[in-house]
Amino acid sequence: MAQGSAGFVAFALGLACAGCSIAPAPAVTNYDFGPAPDGHPAQGPRQALLVHDVSAPAWLDSPLIHYRLAYRDSARPQVYAESRWVMSPAALLTNRLRSQLAASGSGGIVQPGDGARAGYALRVELDEFTQVFDAPGKSRAVLRLRASVVGNRSLVAQRSFSVERPAGTPDAGGGVRALIGASDEAIDQLIGWAVGYLKD
Repeated sequence: MAQGSAGFVAFALGLACAGCSIAPAPAVTNYDFGPAPDGHPAQGPRQALLVHDVSAPAWLDSPLIHYRLAYRDSARPQVYAESRWVMSPAALLTNRLRSQLAASGSGGIVQPGDGARAGYALRVELDEFTQVFDAPGKSRAVLRLRASVVGNRSLVAQRSFSVERPAGTPDAGGGVRALIGASDEAIDQLIGWAVGYLKD
């Protein structure tokens, strides 16, 4: 009788584990930058510009949405389990930057591999792209990047940009909206700055 009971228990546990294995995984919400902001973009250069892909450190080079709990341990980036970007932040920034430059009435955007020549090149490195919680219910988007204008194989100018935006809600959706706003602001600043160093 004891053996039969043990067998029944093992069978029941097996069914329970099987049920766990086929339970649907939580749905993941995917985000992109959405449509470009309304209004006129910053005036772009009046000549062709080679725009390299935005680069990022390894920990940011994925679709994960990062946040930091500054009130607990600001040195430890964490990620949302059920929210993602559709591609890495660097790739999203690359697409937005090129589209805004193209919409600015510039002399044309050249990408690596196009085979076209351009007098100047723009390189952008992303250093920080996170939602920072200063308290459990209070957060802000933090974006930091470094841009370089290169011409004739030499550095023409370099500048760091830092933009912060308060998040409307203390969750992934609030962080995403704030990071998109910070990205558009940073790109507008970057284009306005870079144009000043590009000769006609």
